[in-house]
Amino acid sequence: QVQLVESGGGVVQAGVSLRLSCAASGRTFSTYAMGWFRQVPGKERELISSISGSGRDTYYTDSVMGRCTISRDNAKNTVALQMNSLKPEDTAVYYCAASSLWWGAPSSSNEYSVWGQGTQVTVSS
Repeated sequence: QVQLVESGGGVVQAGVSLRLSCAASGRTFSTYAMGWFRQVPGKERELISSISGSGRDTYYTDSVMGRCTISRDNAKNTVALQMNSLKPEDTAVYYCAASSLWWGAPSSSNEYSVWGQGTQVTVSS
């Protein structure tokens, strides 16, 4: 199975953009759908975006629709999340995750079986 490592988090001001990246090990990356989640202390982990193994299908939660774009490069085993117009409420630990349901863009956290270690994003007002 794949192993995932996120990068790109940091402390930014509201209104700017940030690009998170997730690198996957293994030779079967395209057989995994990928998702980006975020979690704040005291709350459940929230799926914000996902992408199918081919990259054709994507999903966005309402809170990031229009502000975020998910993409993947199967040749480089990477998935990225471009986040624009960041808000203080986007502050969270962001995780990438892999799902064996590669044909779609899974929208439930229980459909993901492999997780990265997370990267902190802090948006100041």
